[in-house]
Formats: sequence, structure tokens, C-alpha cells
Amino acid sequence: MNRLAIVGLIFIVILIIVAIFAPWIATHDVGATNLSIRYLPPSADHIFGTDATGRDIFSRVVFGARISLQVGLIVVSVSAFVGTLLGAFAGYYGGWIDRIISGYVFNVFLAFPGLLLAIAMVAFLGAGLNKLILALCIIGWVGYARLIRGQVLKVREYDFVQAARALGASDARILLAHILPNAVQPLMYRLAWAWPAQSWLKHHSLFWDSVSRHRLLRGE
Repeated sequence: MNRLAIVGLIFIVILIIVAIFAPWIATHDVGATNLSIRYLPPSADHIFGTDATGRDIFSRVVFGARISLQVGLIVVSVSAFVGTLLGAFAGYYGGWIDRIISGYVFNVFLAFPGLLLAIAMVAFLGAGLNKLILALCIIGWVGYARLIRGQVLKVREYDFVQAARALGASDARILLAHILPNAVQPLMYRLAWAWPAQSWLKHHSLFWDSVSRHRLLRGE
């Protein structure tokens, strides 16, 4: 087996275990503040030290694993579902449907850098984890749609698809039973790296962008 894949799998399993057992792994109350112990260095009592309000950083990192998993799972699932649906329609029907979806909608979203568009969406929607997830879902479906569209364009010309169409199978049956099962393999590879590489990194990038803006407003 691929060693890097094994290392990645071990990391994901550890992260899931930490997220599930966070209340028992955390050494302090995640929200407790104590200004008398702010900015402490790592020690036996505070493994990662404390932050500006005296909160234990290790405990906050442990509970943060839950948010990372939640954001990654929801964003990738919703983006993949919407992208697969629109990409399959565009690739299978072609014509004006394909021109609208791939010719106009795709280009609108691809005209802007993804992270920049996400920052603009968060600024427009406002603060909140749910709004952050919504923003990442809105910008994340295009890559899946383009991938599935290309696969559907190829698979729809295969002989077994033409045979199913000649036998009178409905479009829904052809798509769900014949085309998509033979077109989703590249999607599986994309899902494997999109969860940590896209959702987590963009989530934390937006978080630190928000932190930086608040510090600038406070003059720090």
C-alpha cells in the first residue's frame, strides 16, 4: 500500500477519535477565561500554553477538531451532490442546458479566485459557522460539476448506454443506473483530497482572515 495514504488515513482516524472523545481529552474548560494566566508558555498544566484571555489552547484545539470535521464533511457532501447533479444534467442533455450551465454558470464562478469569492460571500452573509459553510458550498460545487460533466460526456457514448436507450430506458434510469456508476471513479479521488485540502484549508483561511480584520479594526 501507498505509505502516504496510510499516513493520511492514520491522521484522519486520530482526528476523528479526538473529535469524538474531546470532552475527555481536553484538560480544561474550553471557554473558561483567566486573565491572570494569559500568554503562558507550554507547561505540564497547559500543554500548548494559554491565549490572550487565559484559555487553554490545547483544549480549544481538541474541540476545534469537531468543527473542522463538521465543516469538511458538510461542505464536501453538499458540493459533491450539487456538482454531480448539475454536471450530469449538462453532460447528458447537452444543447442549451449545457451552454447555460457550463458556458455561463461555470464561468461566473471560475472568473474569481475561490478564496476571494468565499471572503466576499462571508462578508455579505455575516458571521456564523452556518454562513461560512454555506459560502464554501456555494463556491465548491463547480469543480465537481466540471469533472462529472466531462465523464458523462464520455460515458454516454458507450455501447451499453446506447443499447439502454434503444431498449426504451428512461433518462433517469440511464443516468442513475448506467452512466453515473461508470463516471464517479474520478469523483472518489477528488473527494479523498478535497475534504482536507480544500474545505479545512479554506475554513481556517477564512477564520484567520476574520481574526486579522478584527485586530486591524482594534488597532493591534
